[in-house]
Amino acid sequence: MFVRVKKNPKTSKRSVQIVESYRVDGKVRQRILQHIGMAQSDQELEELKSLADSVKRCLEEERTLPLYGESSQPESLEEASRSESPPKSKPHNEKDESSSAYDVNLLDVVEEARHITGIHDIYGKLYDELGFGKVIPNPARNKAAMEALREIVLARIANPQSKRSSVEELQRHFGIDLPIKRVYTMMDKLNEKAIERINTIAWNATRSILAQKIDVIYFDATTLYFESFEEDELRKNGYSKDGKFNQPQVVLALMVTKEGLPVGYRLFEGDTFDGHTLLPTLKGIRAHYDLDQVIYVADAGMFNKKNREELETLEKNGTRYIVGARIKNLPDSLKAKILDPGNYRSINEDLEVATFEYEGKRLVVSRSAKRARKDAHDRQKGIEKLRKRLEKEGTLKGQLSNQGYRKYLRISSEGECDLQFDEAKIEEESRWDGLKGILSNDTTLGEEEIIHQYGNLWQIEESFRITKHDLKIRPIYHFKPERVKAHIALTFMAYTLVRHLSYRVKLQYKAMSPEAIRQQLMDVQRSILLDTRTQRRFSLPSSLPLDAEKIYRVMGLKPPTKAKLL
Repeated sequence: MFVRVKKNPKTSKRSVQIVESYRVDGKVRQRILQHIGMAQSDQELEELKSLADSVKRCLEEERTLPLYGESSQPESLEEASRSESPPKSKPHNEKDESSSAYDVNLLDVVEEARHITGIHDIYGKLYDELGFGKVIPNPARNKAAMEALREIVLARIANPQSKRSSVEELQRHFGIDLPIKRVYTMMDKLNEKAIERINTIAWNATRSILAQKIDVIYFDATTLYFESFEEDELRKNGYSKDGKFNQPQVVLALMVTKEGLPVGYRLFEGDTFDGHTLLPTLKGIRAHYDLDQVIYVADAGMFNKKNREELETLEKNGTRYIVGARIKNLPDSLKAKILDPGNYRSINEDLEVATFEYEGKRLVVSRSAKRARKDAHDRQKGIEKLRKRLEKEGTLKGQLSNQGYRKYLRISSEGECDLQFDEAKIEEESRWDGLKGILSNDTTLGEEEIIHQYGNLWQIEESFRITKHDLKIRPIYHFKPERVKAHIALTFMAYTLVRHLSYRVKLQYKAMSPEAIRQQLMDVQRSILLDTRTQRRFSLPSSLPLDAEKIYRVMGLKPPTKAKLL
């Protein structure tokens, strides 16, 4: 088995395939096991070859050792649904049945159930390929927990909700019986060692699919709140990014590659400051993986004195970083240079850039005309909104803080108890429109590359959007710290699957959001039909949307098109 690149003589496109050799009458032949994709550039070719190597390793493992030992996972939804109870009818093998077995009178046929199959077909295969079946050790002893883990992770991708609702969803729409007690038993097995294995599996999967070409890692932290008001050693009140300041929370730190593929995560107590999550997470990742040549990118929230001091310590060990800088908080002498237009050179019609020295590091400041227009528009919009509030309320109450656009207000110079807009402060603020600072200790990257790498932080922002909105990681309804950690681990597993499938689909077919992929797979269903006269049962697949069919091809699966006798 090997990866083959086949050139099209009429175009510049190159096809990447996984093929194997075999003999026929003493002659060597080759057959295609899986078509990976078409490359139109050298970069696409390298990405497809890396993906092909990863898929090839999975195919080779499938041919050697079964993932679950002697007791394998159910091969179909019908087998899964029968695993908890005796079969309703004797199963039949389609190849052993004559075509007469499919002779039915439609007037005798009724639909017993309709199951969604696309999620399990696609994400189930990816789950097994990435190796999540090894999260809980001792397969023979923990088979039930392993199956529960798989089902709950897939259920979160299909329709994220509470564990009890997920169990009901699996039974109603997927034909899978999973006792809720088994789910909680499984969660109790997701201890610190299991969570470490989850992180390791995610990292190995990312490194495998990128052929170990990971040179930049993006970092950020967010808060996850609870539907309760009681604190403990993990759930604590703190600064909430969701605006839930009176509810306890935890802090989730996440690291991803520039492709958005997960590297790992770490959970902190709810009162942990964002800026204090970078170094513990970074140290943990460095201790666990060999990442000395990686550049770490984080936003301005990580730019504080303590972090800079610790980064300097790590710098001695070869750590390179790109961190957003809060340029308005810098010394006055440096701010004067930043505001001087004469220090900038033009990169293109939108962007100007200047480089300064700050504490022995490179401070790259960019000035974007497009960003300046947005800053001015946002400020004016906020001021107008505040002006209307003042006209409506007409009092000082609620306006005395320095938050948001209220910082532009001042008490009337005549000493009267009314507020006016400080035009001088607004004018001073406008001088900073379009400016963004980036601090880096890397001396090899150019200014444009530093700006580009920092600009890719949207990958981590999108990652949090996926976990919070698509996978609904919060609010969290669990109370015990161990269950809370297990819930985060389950969602991270789902996130890893979602990101890896999105990457493959984009590389091999076209860019599709995780939600678009989910909707396509939810439409792949199968009807369970009963012939009331013969008591035979049939499985009839639904028609596949074009995108769903392509997703099946991406995963090396043949789309279901034929009826089967159960």
